[in-house]
Amino acid sequence: MKAALQNYRARMRRVLDHIDRHLDDGLDLESLSTVAAFSKFHFHRQFTATFGLSVHRYVQLARLKRASYRLAYSDALGVTDIAMDAGYDAPDAFARAFRQRFGQSPSSFRKSPDWEPWLAAFGPLDNARSKLMQTTFTTDDVTIRDVPATKVAIMEHRGDPATLGATIRRFVAWRKAANLHPSKHPTFNVWRSERRPASPADYSVDLCVGTDQPIAGCGEAIKAGEIPGGRCAVLRVVGYTDNLEPAALYLYRDWLPASGEEARDFPIYCQRLSFFPEVPEHETVAELFLPLK
Repeated sequence: MKAALQNYRARMRRVLDHIDRHLDDGLDLESLSTVAAFSKFHFHRQFTATFGLSVHRYVQLARLKRASYRLAYSDALGVTDIAMDAGYDAPDAFARAFRQRFGQSPSSFRKSPDWEPWLAAFGPLDNARSKLMQTTFTTDDVTIRDVPATKVAIMEHRGDPATLGATIRRFVAWRKAANLHPSKHPTFNVWRSERRPASPADYSVDLCVGTDQPIAGCGEAIKAGEIPGGRCAVLRVVGYTDNLEPAALYLYRDWLPASGEEARDFPIYCQRLSFFPEVPEHETVAELFLPLK
């Protein structure tokens, strides 16, 4: 039974990966049932039973998520191009669907995104993906590395995690203006609080980019800092890296007590190695670092 269940989940995971990789294609029920190797007469019910939403809604939400990321973080693409890539024949149809989901027009979202309804709209998509995400790890997934110290420019986010998107937007805009492209300058997140603290006002994370450039004159929002070098337990996570809490919990709750190691006096942090929508979400990669004595 366990092997059969694992095989079933693997086939469903294959469908999600296929959707992520082919958001520009038709993605009809027949083609997706073929990917899963399930009967086309039952696949839509199996999908809905597994993920809690229909194939059509899943695909629509996945396309809208990519479109909203492009609106918020990429000025190179026009609204019409983004609408076409999201599967809409005309910008006005895209605008209606976008406003219905997020309460803003695409143009308004591009200028000033309201992230709270955005987060709520993608709750069903995140819940669906969480059913097949890797949430269990083993000691074989963890390596211990000596990492060098890295000088970084830091933009702090302090306060409600629902407003983190606005801070990320400012951070992306600043690093573009400073010519600090992720391909040459590593990206880090340093967590100084729980992902969901008792009070949202206590949420705290540093958005960092590795650079030796002088930070003076960059404004109050940016400050210089350093991620210290030393021994770290490193856990690589591949796919749907928005939520790294299960990986962090494994390091703290399971790996650290069993390892005989002691944590060093620096917060847990991650390095983002690839980014959505530059790569499909199931291909995003992040490495989690737990500093050790």
